[in-house]
Amino acid sequence: MARFYFLQILFGMQYIHSKHIIYRDLKPENILIDADGNCKLVDFGLSKRVDSRSKTFSYCGSAEYMAPEMILRTGHSYGVDHYSLGAFLY
Repeated sequence: MARFYFLQILFGMQYIHSKHIIYRDLKPENILIDADGNCKLVDFGLSKRVDSRSKTFSYCGSAEYMAPEMILRTGHSYGVDHYSLGAFLY
């Protein structure tokens, strides 16, 4: 079950990344499961639109799932979503 949910969230993130959006707030409270058992990402309030080569320096999200580059404010991009997904899976 964890693999199924992990992949659904990963595919959702790949889609929003293809639209040049960083989600930045992945946590259990922002993942809903519909009647068919599929995951839905909600609460795009902290999301940010960026181009594929730029970084952003804002500090936002939940500390438990936050990537080190965001905490250190060294600049972050799409990788923060992958880090948060790994922390969520763990």
